[in-house]
Amino acid sequence: MKPLRIGVVGLGVISRFYLDAFPGLPTLDLVAVCDLREEALAPHREAGLPCYRDHRRMLAEAGLDAIVVNVPNDAHAAVCRDALAAGVAVCVEKPLALDLAEGRALTELAVSGGSVLFTAFHRRYNDNVLGLLRSLPADASAVESVTVRYLEKIEEHVGADRWYLDPARCGGGCVADNGPNAFDTVRLFLGELTVESAEVVRDAAGVDRQARVALRSAGGVPATVELDWSYPHGEAKDVTVRLKDGTEHHADMLAGHDAFKSSLKHEYVGVLGEFEQAVRAGTDASRAGLAMLELVDATYATYATERAEAL
Repeated sequence: MKPLRIGVVGLGVISRFYLDAFPGLPTLDLVAVCDLREEALAPHREAGLPCYRDHRRMLAEAGLDAIVVNVPNDAHAAVCRDALAAGVAVCVEKPLALDLAEGRALTELAVSGGSVLFTAFHRRYNDNVLGLLRSLPADASAVESVTVRYLEKIEEHVGADRWYLDPARCGGGCVADNGPNAFDTVRLFLGELTVESAEVVRDAAGVDRQARVALRSAGGVPATVELDWSYPHGEAKDVTVRLKDGTEHHADMLAGHDAFKSSLKHEYVGVLGEFEQAVRAGTDASRAGLAMLELVDATYATYATERAEAL
């Protein structure tokens, strides 16, 4: 099988998990990287990998089949748009875009052009989450409720990528950035979701620091997502499924991955593996990214409405 030629745009804090995944995926070739910062490119340039400061030039010159978009959230839409217009498949870090209109425009562009637009939700490849999913009854009607917690102190995770703490660049905070992963994890267990209520706590800079979102599946099963960017006890990322027989079943996303962020290593192998399958099959993979963006948008809208009604 001829390897796919892949370029990575953006060498921020998450990029190393993509880069580390390539050696375990022999049918993917990392052929170029792109970043605005020369210091980020320097080690790759020294290793002989083609390096670019402009993603448009990389798209024009590197002979790519696909790109990974790992730039700050506010730049996702522009880079994805350029790649899709060039006929290059896209794997983009969540969220797909900053706002719903941008996400819909990107999805329409991908579908109309027959290109793959794939949003990376890495927790859906977590070994403990998948183990829990396999252990549950096949009959979804046996589920009474689902709770997903995604709790961390964001300053410990962002490294030099301080844009996470700028609500205009991040998209808001924990809802915009961690929300898609948490919502997608619920979706693994319950299918399509709608937002019923939302609480959001923001700091003085306007960054979402905590949120609690009540969801409901198409089959009527309730779910709760708890998000926290000010969690004082390290991090907690888990799923609890309560069945109608009264039993509770739990998956700790971090169990067995004791080093900081080490759970991401196998998850990003899963991301790139499924992305490759979508590219080779020409699968329309755009719906999941848009669906999670719709839930983020609905969370903010619901919170704004509930807050206005309470005043």
